[in-house]
Amino acid sequence: MDYTIRRIEEKDNAKMAQIIRAIFHELDAPKEGTAYADPILDCLSDVYIGANEVYYVVEVAGEVLGGSGIAPLAGNDANICELQKMYFAPELRGKGIAQVLIEKCLSFAKEAGFDQCYLETLPFMTAAQKLYKKVGFQYTDAPLGCTGHGSCDVFMIKEL
Repeated sequence: MDYTIRRIEEKDNAKMAQIIRAIFHELDAPKEGTAYADPILDCLSDVYIGANEVYYVVEVAGEVLGGSGIAPLAGNDANICELQKMYFAPELRGKGIAQVLIEKCLSFAKEAGFDQCYLETLPFMTAAQKLYKKVGFQYTDAPLGCTGHGSCDVFMIKEL
């Protein structure tokens, strides 16, 4: 599959919000306390603009089908970033693109000077957890920072 990974643009906001919300409906996942309810979901290109944050989208034949971002972990004084909003439309899954994207995100995080990368997910998102473990994330017992995702109760971290 031919695809492009690039920084999010304003024209991509609605599509990424649609993809993320659709996945929560597909999985019958909690809407509150997750990315679904994030107030920034409809304007991601306006949020990931700092020198130490980025949001990438995956584009296939001119259509955005997924994405993921890196930003400083809110509410944490340590030099930790967070892998955020990594979601893919069904037609993009199982093709190895998620690993390419996560590695691009982690490379950005390291270049931005972060020491660790943290993430939160839901317990039944086992395919995602398998990928996270494959690229070096390890489970941790307690949440870090203030993500606002109280429904996510799987916490992982990776040394960069």
